[in-house]
Amino acid sequence: MELELRHLRMLCAIAETGSVTRAAARLGLSQPALTVQLRKVEQIVGGELFARSRSGAVPTLLGGQVIARARVVLSEMDGLVGDLRDARAPAAGLHLGSVHTACVASVVGRVGEVLPGRLISLRIEPSAVLLADALTRGTLDVALVGMIEGFDVPLPAPIVSRTLIPHHPIFVALAERHRLAGQAEISLADLRDESWISPPGADDGSLAALRASCRAAGFEPDVRYDAPSGGGHHLVAAGHGIRLVDPTWPAPPGTVVRPLAGEPQVARLVVAWRRDRLGAAAATAVYRGLATAFRDHVDDNPVFRRWWDAHPETHPL
Repeated sequence: MELELRHLRMLCAIAETGSVTRAAARLGLSQPALTVQLRKVEQIVGGELFARSRSGAVPTLLGGQVIARARVVLSEMDGLVGDLRDARAPAAGLHLGSVHTACVASVVGRVGEVLPGRLISLRIEPSAVLLADALTRGTLDVALVGMIEGFDVPLPAPIVSRTLIPHHPIFVALAERHRLAGQAEISLADLRDESWISPPGADDGSLAALRASCRAAGFEPDVRYDAPSGGGHHLVAAGHGIRLVDPTWPAPPGTVVRPLAGEPQVARLVVAWRRDRLGAAAATAVYRGLATAFRDHVDDNPVFRRWWDAHPETHPL
């Protein structure tokens, strides 16, 4: 028996999930079948690759060495397949996903400019978890994903990523008649008595981050509403609640958007893609297109524009 790419993917899946059972589910295999494969691979390499316990599977010293080499091999193979696909079918479609940020209005056009001849489709999701899942299942080729600081969403192989915006603040939306609406920035502690609307991507750590930030400011937030991504602004405008928002969008009618003092909520944007679908040249082109699309909408919110001008270190390369 010789090592095959499927064996290397199996080892990486176990390492990334920390569990033979979860790795089997990811790969569409039964747990016993995956265990048999693992034992055969261990026979080939001559030693135990994972220390298994009730808490999961952890690579041994030998396992860590094998997995590191496996990731290099898989990365090169996925890149080769992607490059060949680009060369063979330059007019193939590109399934693109994006977090719900203002630049979605320009994404299809800007990516289409750098990949002429490609048919670009766009799926917009408020949740990084949903975008990562779509990439993992192969229903998306590439995505612009928002990550809340301290709550990164795993991106398993063959997905790779590159940071677009290393950090940007999360703003707060209030009714324009709110008692704090006239302030240039708002202290989170001053919002202790407010009713909150849950962030639209709550399953990706944004709700947990809100609770953690409020607790650090000395209070527990009263999260009273769970509204879809496009529906919460009506509650804000009517004065029923406040919510954290992406800073790039213009304030909807009846609302104002303000920075939070000290930036207690921070996120970053990454471009993530499947290396078995997108070669290096195409991935670089998509990155440029998304960077241009983001810049196109910096002026949509004058409050964010001021922050952007003051933080050139965050601008995409």
